[in-house]
Amino acid sequence: MISRAMKKKRFRLATLGCRTNQYETQAYRDQLTQMGYEPALEGEVADLCIINTCTVTESADRSSRHQIRQLVRQNPGAEVVVTGCSSERQPDLIKKIGGVTRVVPNQEKERLLEPLFPGEELPEFSIRHFEAHTRAFVKVQDGCNSFCTYCIIPYVRGRSRSKPISEVLREVEALIDSGYKEVVITGINVGDYEDGSLGLADLMKRVDEMPGLERLRLSSIDPDEVDEKLLDVVMNGRRTCHSLHIVLQSGSNVILKRMNRKYTRQMFLDAVEKLRAVDPDFTFTTDVIVGFPGETEGDHQETLEVMSAVKFAKVHMFPYSRRERTRAALYPRQVEASLIDLRKAEILELAEREAFSLRESYVGKTMDILTENASGEWITGHTKNFLNASVPKNHHTPNQLLKVKMLENRPEGLLGKVVE
Repeated sequence: MISRAMKKKRFRLATLGCRTNQYETQAYRDQLTQMGYEPALEGEVADLCIINTCTVTESADRSSRHQIRQLVRQNPGAEVVVTGCSSERQPDLIKKIGGVTRVVPNQEKERLLEPLFPGEELPEFSIRHFEAHTRAFVKVQDGCNSFCTYCIIPYVRGRSRSKPISEVLREVEALIDSGYKEVVITGINVGDYEDGSLGLADLMKRVDEMPGLERLRLSSIDPDEVDEKLLDVVMNGRRTCHSLHIVLQSGSNVILKRMNRKYTRQMFLDAVEKLRAVDPDFTFTTDVIVGFPGETEGDHQETLEVMSAVKFAKVHMFPYSRRERTRAALYPRQVEASLIDLRKAEILELAEREAFSLRESYVGKTMDILTENASGEWITGHTKNFLNASVPKNHHTPNQLLKVKMLENRPEGLLGKVVE
């Protein structure tokens, strides 16, 4: 329990992993700020530390433990609360880390502060701001029912559950009132969203209609979930961006079946074709797993073929990481680390080459960008179809919509100039 009579009320937060984790940590930030707490500045010792961990790979587990130890060391005497998927999967291991005072299961994340402030009326677990971001992620769904054979998330996040549309709209309205121009609808498996008889397409349509919103994005979806209703909302929405993160994982039907994915290579390509048939400028980002058990050179080449056909704006590449309790951990023909490294390099090289080629076709065009980060003489943002672009900073600041003529394409993105 934390004493409210303390002279200093400082907190420090750490987040690893997905956008859903980022949303949850921001909710803690907003709750604590409303209670009179302040973020600990550099060099200050916090009274409360919250670490939101990730377990999607072994590397994520290691990073989570490193972050916990670092915060314990830097904040002696602090209340150190650990939550998230890594602590859910290995709670006993996390509890053994010296200085950890409490481990909170994922199912109790939204009530994390209650035992720290017993008897007090706490602010709602929702976000009003999104620290250091000009686009705000709004969590509408948690958990997963898919049980892909490589994935530990259903075991640590639980079954799919959704936030009522009315709560989502209230949260988005608060973000718009705080000055956010872009909102991203996110969740662990957002395609499972439901509120009674209403689904994801209904939610997107309602959010798209909100006054003051400039841009709306959908964080991630599987190709089999791009049905006609969602297609209509995305393509005809007032503010819905023509860019989607559609999950591939592999271009091989054999591997997709072994992964227990619910779609085929052709279904993925069909979803892309449907969207680009309506808007040729529609762009895509994706996830790819390299070195799944049993992956042959032929399977790997099929993934490269899909990447060449689609020309993704960005590819998030993950080497297969064996997770206990998953079926894939027991599969034979685990791929050697040295071969995974070779295939990783090929995936990354092709991803960069195709993204560069995609951007090249936009040189000379004029597009709107929403500014995000300023560095040196440049300020960077994204177009509505999620192309990275930079312009001379001059007097511009983050969270501005600028009309930009694209002048040059570089490996890190497009360069342009602001036009009236």
